Amino acid sequence: MTAVAPGTADSGAGTGAGTSEDLLTETYQAHYRSLLRLAALLLDDLSTCEDVVQEAFIRVHSARRRVREPEKTLAYLRQTVVNLSRSTLRRRILGLRLLPKPMPDMASAEEGAYDALERDQLKAALRSLQRRQREVLVLRYFVDMTEAQVAETLGISLGSVKAYGSRGIAALRVQMEAGRG
Repeated sequence: MTAVAPGTADSGAGTGAGTSEDLLTETYQAHYRSLLRLAALLLDDLSTCEDVVQEAFIRVHSARRRVREPEKTLAYLRQTVVNLSRSTLRRRILGLRLLPKPMPDMASAEEGAYDALERDQLKAALRSLQRRQREVLVLRYFVDMTEAQVAETLGISLGSVKAYGSRGIAALRVQMEAGRG
């Protein structure tokens, strides 16, 4: 096998056509940063730019035997970076179009924060209730059981469910109002 001088073409088939791995390696070492800057002008984050440039080198390496003019390897790489950047942007745009649109009556971030605080306050207030009161209220209002189902689940009378529920709600009301004031 004949030795290949750095920067010369070698297809590995003896035809003299194509880009050699040595030429591709030299191109990588000399032009990786400039290709990365090119991608950075087209895209917005460094990791995506690096992925695009690496993919460009992989694709040109895979097709190196078909390159008719090895001196145009850098031009092929630049074009591949541009095309891959376009594809990346196209996928992003499509992804954004497919995202569900927010409902017009959605709460603002501020309202969401207030809701979260109120939920936390309610959870704390529930934890402070007597065990039976908490069980009755959770089963009745959070699991959406009927009073009869709660009575059966807890093994207590329907009257006890009503009493625990009533006292539990009264205690919650007092604690929630105290938390606001």
